[in-house]
Amino acid sequence: MFSGIVEETAKVVALEKEQENLHLTMTCSFVDELKIDQSVAHNGVCLTVVKIENGTYTVTAMKETIERSNLGLLSVGDEVNVERSMMMNGRLDGHIVQGHVDQTAECIAIDDAEGSWYFTFRYTFDREMARRGYLTVDKGSVTVNGVSLTVCNPTDDTFQVAIIPYTYEHTNFHAFRVGSRVNIEFDIIGKYISRINQY
Repeated sequence: MFSGIVEETAKVVALEKEQENLHLTMTCSFVDELKIDQSVAHNGVCLTVVKIENGTYTVTAMKETIERSNLGLLSVGDEVNVERSMMMNGRLDGHIVQGHVDQTAECIAIDDAEGSWYFTFRYTFDREMARRGYLTVDKGSVTVNGVSLTVCNPTDDTFQVAIIPYTYEHTNFHAFRVGSRVNIEFDIIGKYISRINQY
């Protein structure tokens, strides 16, 4: 379980394909604090640490994860938002994030808000999935590349988020361009409510 409060960006130092799996080797400031089997969110995707050596750690993404997320688009040198699993004795500064990415979305606009920015994303809308809570609502929560954010101006297949300078500088939002593909996780509470309302 995560909160969507990104700790920092990790750098991709190696990518290795093995059959349908992708091994991602990363480096970041807290490598020495990690242990094998620990869960770390990468652009919002919960992955298990499988190896630690020489100031790097490795996680493995399977085929479904690669198809559902933007991890398969990564290159050596790219920045990835990382967050270790939430400690249950602390404050929940973001919202409840599972690390189970639902799908990707495309950045379709970046607007200057005189010191901050509005990013607009478009995702594939499916009416049946929307009935089950896979949608955004105004002032609700959404996770974009692992960042807990508040939804603005949602439509059936788009939503905006407002990004302050701190978030812009300390996550990989500063690398986004129109056309960038990001991971999104819809709010789990909305999914449960939608499911309950079907009975």
